[in-house]
Amino acid sequence: MRQRGFTLVELLVALMVMALLSVLSWRGLDGMARATAITQSRADELVALQNGMAQFGADLDAMVDLAQTAAPAVNGGSMEAAPKLNVSNASKPVSLDWNGQVLRIVRASGAAGESGLRVVAWSRRLMPAQDASQGQWLRWQSELLHNPVDLQASWSQAAIWAQSPDDAARKSEVAVVPLGDWSIYFFRNDAWSNPMSSADAANATPDGVRLVLTLPEGSVLAGVITRDWIRPTVAGNKS
Repeated sequence: MRQRGFTLVELLVALMVMALLSVLSWRGLDGMARATAITQSRADELVALQNGMAQFGADLDAMVDLAQTAAPAVNGGSMEAAPKLNVSNASKPVSLDWNGQVLRIVRASGAAGESGLRVVAWSRRLMPAQDASQGQWLRWQSELLHNPVDLQASWSQAAIWAQSPDDAARKSEVAVVPLGDWSIYFFRNDAWSNPMSSADAANATPDGVRLVLTLPEGSVLAGVITRDWIRPTVAGNKS
């Protein structure tokens, strides 16, 4: 009995079908891998945004009132016992300051076993190769401070960091999330207002801070996010 094998045409058709199945399978796997990577990236971005908002609130919660709060004792002395600073009102450290570019806060350290103050600063900076609608939300903090001279130096350094940071200052900053724009409002006299529009209240700690973030297109939560912080003592008095 004569055995019949596959013809050349049949082999070519079989090879073509297998090649087509391989291409379809590869595209399916590649699509799944891309979807997984995008999902993970968006999840990481969402976590970073949540952590940034939480840290922003924690910095404000730990804010100290330099006019009323005694500084930590150091070497038997205190911040009040140190020499007075000869600085202008514009550069003199206050508890909270917004100059349109950087938000500076004087806060307690907050770390276990640490006694002292820190200057923290929040700002938005354009990254290289980005247009004006793209930027990065950044946080900077000083070393632990124990005297008014170091406090004054760190307060000034925070402003310099926001404008033209050097390599040393960049080591103390943390990039939070991409940011299109942002603005800050203070709650004074039962109303939200631009902090720079009330010169007579420049040194007074506001009762609340409103943070408005504009997230760039393509981010996990594109659009505008508003977060209001109310000073705990104010909330307690009104409850």
